[in-house]
Amino acid sequence: MSLTAVDLMMTRDEKRAGAVLASIFALRMLGLFLILPVFSIYATTLPGGEDIFLVGLALGAYGLTQAFLHIPFGFASDRLGRKPVITAGLLIFAAGSFLAAAAPDIHWVIAGRVVQGAGAVSAVVMALAADLVRETHRTKVMAMIGASIGLVFALSLMVAPPLYAAIGMEGIFTLTGLLALGAIVLLFKGMPDVPTATQRVAVQRVPFSVVLGDNSLLRMNFGVLVLHMMQTALWVVVPLALVKTANFPAASHWKIYLPAVLASFIFMVPALLFAERRQQIKPVLLAAILLMIASQAVFWWIGHDALSIGVGLLLFFVAFNILEALQPSLVSRMAPASARGAAMGVYNTTQSMGLFLGGALGGLLLKYVGSNGVYGFSMVMGTLWFLSTIGLSFKGEKNGITQ
Repeated sequence: MSLTAVDLMMTRDEKRAGAVLASIFALRMLGLFLILPVFSIYATTLPGGEDIFLVGLALGAYGLTQAFLHIPFGFASDRLGRKPVITAGLLIFAAGSFLAAAAPDIHWVIAGRVVQGAGAVSAVVMALAADLVRETHRTKVMAMIGASIGLVFALSLMVAPPLYAAIGMEGIFTLTGLLALGAIVLLFKGMPDVPTATQRVAVQRVPFSVVLGDNSLLRMNFGVLVLHMMQTALWVVVPLALVKTANFPAASHWKIYLPAVLASFIFMVPALLFAERRQQIKPVLLAAILLMIASQAVFWWIGHDALSIGVGLLLFFVAFNILEALQPSLVSRMAPASARGAAMGVYNTTQSMGLFLGGALGGLLLKYVGSNGVYGFSMVMGTLWFLSTIGLSFKGEKNGITQ
């Protein structure tokens, strides 16, 4: 079915909703991203931080509690409304940030990260985006959110080392909590009217077993688990590799990260436009997964100097940004309207499990096998992801996908 000119244009409220939700995500994620480039280095200064497994656990612990709470948060938002649940989650996240800021050793940092993860609002924010934006524009809004995440990630790579030097990790954790509180203000001041829980579930409810057992949703959930497993494992390895293998000082890591992130947007935008306008979502999805696998191969075979690590990171970020925009949009389309929060909860649960497993397994593999063990594991998981996605089907697309 062809789209009319009205269908192709976003309304003012849709643009506003997308901008506000992207900003909320950005404020929350900036604090998390500021930690990544420097944490594995900072952890060596803490009691217990000499154990690389505990360092990986601290990075991944955030995902563990999220994994248990995304579904309850999604259920709650379907019934109580999105705003109250998002507010509660951001308050919990801020509390965890302040706890980590006061941590005297690596174990208390892990505890703070666990509490941070209990503020599991990602699924609810994504469900709210689906509530406020028509299906034809959801990928655009997800791309806005993904772009905002990418931009703050690029910003964090640039400012994290000097910020760490200026205020320490304690200051970065405190700033993370303050940014979360700022996101609450933005939620209430900038968000257009939100559908009430009664309006949103006026359609027939579906059993939760339908959400859990849907074949296409299962494949998407496995994909996001692998994606974030690969992401977190990478950040256990790369900062240390740049320091120890490439002899690149930590304060200069942004010179590698920033160009790779910014250049990735040049490739991401045309890929997303091609996927949406030409209805070629599945080919673009598969190509991005292959690119993700290729990035790990680059790290494996030639990732021994700053330039080759930068090439691997460029491939990684191009693939990551495309997948971060496409996948949640597809899940919101596949999910029944009355269970969208629950479906996004399951999706984000598997995402969080990937974050946890990537940190924990990345630390273990680095400790006992070395960096190539991490990259090899990621390549194997990426291949399984690619094979599962070949059989993906969802409504409304061409090229072998179910109509």
